[in-house]
Amino acid sequence: MSLKETKKIATNRYELEITVDGEKFREAIKEAYKRNGKKINVPGFRKGKAPLSIVEKMYGESVFFEDALNLLYNDLIEDAINESGLKVIDDKMDFDLVSISKEEGVDFKVALTTYPEIEIGEYKGLKAEKPVVKVEAAEVNSQIKAMAERNSRMVSVEDRAAKKDDTAVIDFEGFVDGVAFEGGKAEGHNLILGSGQFIPGFEDQIMGKKIGEEFDVNVTFPEEYGAKELAGKPAVFKVKLHELKVKELPEIDDEFAKDVSEFDTLKELKADIKKKTLERKKAAVEEGVENELVQQIVDSIKGEIPEAMFENRLNQSVEEFGYRLQSQGLNLETYLQYTGSNLEDFKKTFRPQAESQVKFRLALEKIVELENIVADEKDIEAQFEKLASDYGVEIDRVKAAIPASEVAKDLAVGKAIDFIKANAVITEVEEAKEEKKAPAKKTTTAKKTTTKKAAEKKEEK
Repeated sequence: MSLKETKKIATNRYELEITVDGEKFREAIKEAYKRNGKKINVPGFRKGKAPLSIVEKMYGESVFFEDALNLLYNDLIEDAINESGLKVIDDKMDFDLVSISKEEGVDFKVALTTYPEIEIGEYKGLKAEKPVVKVEAAEVNSQIKAMAERNSRMVSVEDRAAKKDDTAVIDFEGFVDGVAFEGGKAEGHNLILGSGQFIPGFEDQIMGKKIGEEFDVNVTFPEEYGAKELAGKPAVFKVKLHELKVKELPEIDDEFAKDVSEFDTLKELKADIKKKTLERKKAAVEEGVENELVQQIVDSIKGEIPEAMFENRLNQSVEEFGYRLQSQGLNLETYLQYTGSNLEDFKKTFRPQAESQVKFRLALEKIVELENIVADEKDIEAQFEKLASDYGVEIDRVKAAIPASEVAKDLAVGKAIDFIKANAVITEVEEAKEEKKAPAKKTTTAKKTTTKKAAEKKEEK
């Protein structure tokens, strides 16, 4: 193989002209004949037994040209890209055959898209504010209350009428103009009064009723009701109240702490909740600072970013969403049917996120390049060990699935973030009040690694 010429034909587009000599091409033709000749019938020979020269004489010298070139193609492209030194971002290439013959070999051209040539502004001395986080007692108590809710139980009450927040166990059947309608009947249905699960006015008319009572509930379906045949129409529901239940919360004390955690006292449980909450808040603040600093660099990017980069990221986002659906027992096709969407429209919802993620990565990779940031062997080995631990597989399997070069790239990007922070001016400020809406995250993948995705795919296989 010979890379005959590398030529820039447009922004982020290059054309490679590749040649294969006659000897190498003839060897590929022989290999193609071995693989496919057995399918060919030639009079006077058993099927697949005719010599190559006879097959070529009967069907033409070029009979195996396409198969032979296909055998060579992937290696030819890979070698040519490596020799050219280009950093290619996709495998969508335009192919143009210049010449092909058994004696002279092959000459062809491919046009491909490369990483953008970008410039960034200043990335040292950037400024950002970091809120000083703290955990209030009310936050801890709120989490304790949520734990109590999760450990509550339902108990029956019999000595009073139904009221708001009770769970009423009812039978009901609905009628419009005296005729029962489809979907308007149920037995033993659990309805939380005041929850707004049913048509407006329905739950209100159960409140005040006692267990065993049978009564009518008169309501009017909303004009925008889903079933058009019922929308805006008055209805009567025949209802019987069978049971009333209320949620009983456990006493929040040391015994509660023992039941719901590894701690012996409520004080210890609260201290642990406070500690973990503080750690989460600090981590969120640090991530926010990182995103704010990198976004300043992203905003300074100069250069044309190929659409293929955004498209690749969009496809990855949709693929990752599909994996999450699979973990919930669904698939993307079913999800799109439920939501009344199609794949192209669905992909568009990821567009802003995809653009942000691509630009973040490019900005960080540029700093890696400018500052000669590298990950050493110790860092790479530690990352392989972490991935093996995270996915519960042998480290050799992880190494077989993920190239060390990809791990090194991701680690270098992480180091670039650390470099930016170390050279930034970060001012601590009082934590923003809760009612003030926090700024939206620019991305959640500044440190997201391609290694994780690769490992997930490997495990699925």
